[in-house]
Amino acid sequence: MAGYSGTKAKQLAHLKRIEGQVRGLHRMVDDDTYCIDVLTQVASVTKSLQSLGLTLLDEHLRHCVRSSIEEADDHGEAKLDEAMAAIARLLKS
Repeated sequence: MAGYSGTKAKQLAHLKRIEGQVRGLHRMVDDDTYCIDVLTQVASVTKSLQSLGLTLLDEHLRHCVRSSIEEADDHGEAKLDEAMAAIARLLKS
């Protein structure tokens, strides 16, 4: 089960808002909106995606990684490595 299963509706709603922002960006470019205004919207979409990513990472750590560690199975270390790689990808973006 995914770590975000309990908040799936919230995550989907967040994605719908991001989708709307991206559609807005498309309209802005199509309408030849002033560059700075488009860049402002790009920054807003970027922050929304980062927020979603951090929320999903938090839920992964609190559910998936915690469960593996508490069960003391061999997957605990792998889950930590996987989480660290995800954190590194988020920081690079």
